[in-house]
Amino acid sequence: MIIGQIKDGIVLDHITAGRSMEIYNVLKLGKLECNVAMIQNADSTKMGKKDIIKIGTVMDLDLDVLGYIDPGITVNIIRDGKVDKRYHLWLPERVVGVIKCKNPRCITSIEQEIVHEFKLADKEKKIYRCIYCEHAAKTKSK
Repeated sequence: MIIGQIKDGIVLDHITAGRSMEIYNVLKLGKLECNVAMIQNADSTKMGKKDIIKIGTVMDLDLDVLGYIDPGITVNIIRDGKVDKRYHLWLPERVVGVIKCKNPRCITSIEQEIVHEFKLADKEKKIYRCIYCEHAAKTKSK
């Protein structure tokens, strides 16, 4: 399979195998008018299998959201066919507007205009807590 080189765009690499569709949906990549290539279950010496997403334009990405979904992702910004910037993602300290608090007594359940915000409480167990009620939410990442 041949997928062309990107002149200007973004390559999301080292995505946990099977996670690329979730990222595709969260970033709303289907609404872009540029080329988007998704490679699933590519062989990887480090990971065994991995997913890759290539986006044919440079755009703003919420790195915190990507880090929350899959903290092992590498984001490569490509300009003139070369890597211009590289970001290695990690679990973000705060996640805003991504996780919804499931505690029915939380203020975010009553006041709809309050943005859901979680802070990283346990990095090892990948647990976030609501800043309003301390309700725990665990990441989906492995």
